[in-house]
Amino acid sequence: MNLLFENILNKTLEKIFEKLNLETKFAVVKVSDRPDLSDFQCNGALALAKIAHKNPREIGTMIADELKQENCIDSVSVDGPGFVNIKLKDEFIAANIDRIAQDERLGCGKTDNPHNIVLDYGGPNVAKNMHVGHLRSGVIGEAVSRIERFVGNNVISDVHLGDWGTPMGMIISEIIRQNGNLDKVLSYNIDQITEFYKQANIRCKEDETAKENARIITAELQDGNAEYQKAWQHLRAESIKAIRANYQELDVNFDLWWGESDAHKTCGEIVKIARDKNISEIDNGAEIIRLEESNKPKPPVILIKSDGGYTYHTTDLATIKMRVDQFKADEIVYFTDNRQTLHFEQVFEGAEKLGIAPNVKLKHIVFGTVNGADGKPFKTRDGGVMNLETLIEMSKDKVRQSLPEAGEVEGYGEAEIEKLTSQIAVAAIKFQDLKNTIASGYVFELDDFAKFEGKTGPYIQYAVARINSVLRKAAGNGLEAGNVVIKAPEERILALKLAQLHNIVMRAHTEKEPSIIADYAYTLAQTFSTFYNACPIMNTEDKSLSASRLRLAKLVRDVLTLMLYLLGIEAPEVMLKAENKGE
Repeated sequence: MNLLFENILNKTLEKIFEKLNLETKFAVVKVSDRPDLSDFQCNGALALAKIAHKNPREIGTMIADELKQENCIDSVSVDGPGFVNIKLKDEFIAANIDRIAQDERLGCGKTDNPHNIVLDYGGPNVAKNMHVGHLRSGVIGEAVSRIERFVGNNVISDVHLGDWGTPMGMIISEIIRQNGNLDKVLSYNIDQITEFYKQANIRCKEDETAKENARIITAELQDGNAEYQKAWQHLRAESIKAIRANYQELDVNFDLWWGESDAHKTCGEIVKIARDKNISEIDNGAEIIRLEESNKPKPPVILIKSDGGYTYHTTDLATIKMRVDQFKADEIVYFTDNRQTLHFEQVFEGAEKLGIAPNVKLKHIVFGTVNGADGKPFKTRDGGVMNLETLIEMSKDKVRQSLPEAGEVEGYGEAEIEKLTSQIAVAAIKFQDLKNTIASGYVFELDDFAKFEGKTGPYIQYAVARINSVLRKAAGNGLEAGNVVIKAPEERILALKLAQLHNIVMRAHTEKEPSIIADYAYTLAQTFSTFYNACPIMNTEDKSLSASRLRLAKLVRDVLTLMLYLLGIEAPEVMLKAENKGE
């Protein structure tokens, strides 16, 4: 069933336009720019007037006269140069909200063209602690993944680890340099491995011999040297364990834990395809694919370096081929910062030349950086890049300041308080990120993002918990939700806001933009707060009105819970505050 007001009105307008011999492609409404005047508006008369060489108000009046005959319409007016303003009947709005409340998808439809979509997000390198720079890719990718699944697409999410390049050879070389061999490598944890990498990185920048040695070890590792591969497997496993722990804290999930190493065998196939198609050539000892340079100079795709090793271009091309071959991908989307823009331009054009992803949409979504108060990328006090684990713990410490101690509230011991702390801290981190458009960076302000008021994750969580409290009290008083009736303007405004849900979700899906969900969740929570203050639920003599308002409250709770879920955020049943030790 189609529960969207816009669609109902569009179909009504289509019939009217056909009757009036008007082009039906203009039979479209939008949410009114002037909610004080109307609920929706149709601007088609302006475009039709140009075609018919008539006054747009004349056409608008014809449309309005027909609309007035419809049962769902309360009033219609033609304003300005020909805007048709439409106000719906309260009874019609209420009846549709009842249907939405009883629908398991809350009135949300699914995409008309479900397809296989691979989402590539995360992208951490092994042998390094994750840092704040890894935050956005995982948080944004997880939200988009949930939105895409909800609208009906088949999603395959892949962390795509950096686990096969020169850094591996650098670490192994540094361990051998310090220890004389690799006998101790299996005992090293992620902190020790990260320290070896830091030292190796410095050494290779300063010492050409060390750099060459690392290159040789990398080549031998990729060629199957058993000793190096055993060491690499431990380095990779320890890294993945730490990476999983960070992502688990943030509730970021992946279907695949592929890395560059998984594409190594397919790299040879990519090179063969390029040679068979006669699109590769040798340039200064490297095998390359030249790209078009019509608008700006574009470096070639390098398939094989002059030293015989594969490049990131090759492994990414191989990974595209694997995703198309194994998962029948119709769309592949990558989430990275803007430093990768040229790389993906090269890879996508290379894939087209190779013909490895016919009719597959390849998309690169670029996000801004997480910044400190100075507007520069967020760092620790000593100027280093902050570990993601440290950032999460800082957030938890901030949240703990607002919560009661374990045992101060009945039923909330240490485990329960810690779970609530984590839920709120993760909500604060994620919402702070996702309320911003993907392309824009933002300032990570610890003192603001964890507040229970304002445009924050905890504010939305608190709105849900507040409604849960109302529902429990209503149940205790024997009050049940009933059919919606609209008496007050606040009820009407809330109902119309709830009816926007389908459009909001589909926009977030189409634009791959979770901030649309975050903004809607915040404005809905605000709208409910206004409604709740103006429209008593329990303290009214009219039981049918109480039942109606209870249904509206429950629907808001369900919609907010869904919005939080799509953003990758949990909605606790109860929110506690230290100052009042209660709900």
